[in-house]
Amino acid sequence: MSGPLSHLNARGEANMVDVSEKAVTSRTAVAEGYVTMAPATLDMILDGTAPKGDVLATARIAGIMAAKKTADLIPLCHPLALSKVTVDFTPDRAGARLRVEAAVKVDGKTGVEMEALTAVTVACLTLYDMCKAVDRAMSFSGIRLVEKSGGRSGTFRAP
Repeated sequence: MSGPLSHLNARGEANMVDVSEKAVTSRTAVAEGYVTMAPATLDMILDGTAPKGDVLATARIAGIMAAKKTADLIPLCHPLALSKVTVDFTPDRAGARLRVEAAVKVDGKTGVEMEALTAVTVACLTLYDMCKAVDRAMSFSGIRLVEKSGGRSGTFRAP
């Protein structure tokens, strides 16, 4: 860890970080996560034959909406005027899973890591919701920040 936690004041109480003196910079973040399921469930999603409709379109919209609402969901997160949010899916038929990736951009005073992570998480939850009638054993794994750029701390890439 590089120093004291910035969300705690001198008495150890939670507080919102003051970013008023920070410079506006271009910031990006990419997060990923996986939803593992039965092979037949993955086929159903990819074939577009799920009983509830277009699973990937619904999960994509849910992830984008979640990124925009991150400050409403995560205490002490700053509300941000996001420039771009994408949510993409990569099937892994051999592993019977979908990789979910979210990329978020902003020109702002604070980063968008939480927005990218929230987008991935809610997209994963939506995949589950859309398919739970067919496969209640689906599971989530590997939700993490893949990379971020901009701001005082510069660039991070997960190993």
